[in-house]
Formats: sequence, C-alpha cells, structure tokens
Amino acid sequence: MGNISEVTEFILVGLTDAPELQIPLFIIFTLIYLITLFGNLGMIMMIMLDSRLHTPMYFFLCNLSLVDCVYASSITPKVMEGFLTINKVISYKGCAAQMFFFLAFISIESLILASMAYDRHAAVCKPLHYTTIMTSTTCILIVTCCYLCGILQSSIHVALAFRLSFCHSNVINHFFCDIPPLLDISCSNTHTNEIIVLFLGTLDAIFTLLLILNSYLLIFIAILRMRSAEAQKKAFSTCASHLITVSIFFGSAMFMYLQPSSNHSMDTDKIASVFYTMVIPMLNPVVYSLRNKEVKNAFKKVVGKLIPSPQLVN
Repeated sequence: MGNISEVTEFILVGLTDAPELQIPLFIIFTLIYLITLFGNLGMIMMIMLDSRLHTPMYFFLCNLSLVDCVYASSITPKVMEGFLTINKVISYKGCAAQMFFFLAFISIESLILASMAYDRHAAVCKPLHYTTIMTSTTCILIVTCCYLCGILQSSIHVALAFRLSFCHSNVINHFFCDIPPLLDISCSNTHTNEIIVLFLGTLDAIFTLLLILNSYLLIFIAILRMRSAEAQKKAFSTCASHLITVSIFFGSAMFMYLQPSSNHSMDTDKIASVFYTMVIPMLNPVVYSLRNKEVKNAFKKVVGKLIPSPQLVN
C-alpha cells in the first residue's frame, strides 16, 4: 500500500478519438454554446426590460435561463478545449468543481420545471385566486428552496465522491466529470456512494415528476370542463411551451437511466449526456420564443429600442 499514490489530475476520454472529427465537432459545439448563451441571456434581458413580463411564470423562466447558462458553461467549454488538445486533462479540484456545478444546476432545473408546472396549475385551475397564491414572496421562496436543495444534493454527491481513493487509474471514460464513470475508476468501496446516488436521484425524480404529473392532470381536467373552445385553446397555449420543455428534459433523462442494462453502453450514455448537458439548454429559449406571443412581442420591443426605425432616424 505504500507504493500507491493518489491522483492529482484526471484524463477525460472525450466523445471521440477520430482526428477527422475534432475540428467539425469543435465548430458544432461552439455554435451550440453561443446559441445557448445568447438565447438564454437574451431571454433574461427581455424579461428584465419588459414590465409586461414581470409575472410569476416569467420569473421562473428567467431563473431557468440562468440555470441553463451555468450548467452548460460548466461542461461545454471544457469539451470544446478537448477537441483542440491531445491530452484532455482536468485537475482534481477542477473535476470536483465541474461535478458540483453540473449536479447542482441540473437538479435546480428539474425543481424549477416542477415549480413552473405548479404555477401553470394555479393559473388555469384557480385563475381568480392566482395573484394571491403566486405572490412575489411565494415565488422568491420557491426559487430559493430550489437553489438550496440543488446545492445541498450536489454537495453530498461531491463530498462522497471525492473522499474515495483513485489509485487504479485516472482515466475517466466520459467527456466530463460525472459520478458513474468516476466511481468506476475508484479503488475504494463505492457501495455507499451508489446507494446515496440511487436514493437522492430517485427521491428528486419522484418528487418533481409527481408534482408535474399531478399539476397537468388537474390542468387537463380543468380544460375539459371549460365550455368555450376558445378558452380551452387559450388555457392549453399557456402550458404548451412548458410541457414541451418538460418532455424534452425528462424524456432524455429517462432514455439514459431507464433503458435495460443489456442495451446500456458508455457510447449511448455519452450521446444522451450531450443532449441534456448541451442541447437542452439551447432548446429551452428557442421553445419559449417560438411558442409564446408575449416573448415575441418583448423581443420586438427590445430590438425596436436598440435599432431605431428609419422613419425616426430621418
């Protein structure tokens, strides 16, 4: 045991070793990351500048965009760097930091999506009491709890993961520091880690999914009871963007974690991970901007302020 030395850095295998794919993938992921940043930061700016968007739904959407920016930024720049370097090295502390921010903000995102479902339930099912249910204090309290729960859960995972010894290998078979590939290279007993990951992950998934499913069940029942077709259409349109976002987010997670073990492979994990770490943060502002008239009007208003019309210039 005296000859065993702890690692001070890890090597990320990355997405592919094919040299001919490095530059094309670098360009693709750069474009995805730029769209993610500009889309989400633009969404935050529009919500802050347009007073008509100062409502509970857009308060949650603003936080969702912020979360998307943070957890995409914790992964994508390092992946882009890996396409341009031979040795995809990440320091011990850098790996811990990457894992912390990713796990914290992916958990916060799921909780905010659940909170948005509750907000839509209150808006559709209890429209007369909506303003008294979703007050500013209530919204701030809900979002604060989302952040605290995500940070607490991530802190537990990171503390348990980095108390392990890594003496067999320092090569992580992934493109970022995630829990499963890190446990695979540990020479310590990882049984406790696996139990905690399963318990907290299941608890988080069950809580968020039950809240979302219960909210939408009540929403659909309320919509079916509406006598006016126009009222039904309007009620459904207020939920459509969020429902699409929820379906994409949880659908990719289920594809990764609920597939049979016989079909489970690291290559499949990597593809699913690319989707929910990089593609979903890019899609969220696109979904809300395409499906929401208020966001479109806010965008036109902001653009109108930044770019004066020719008539005003003349």
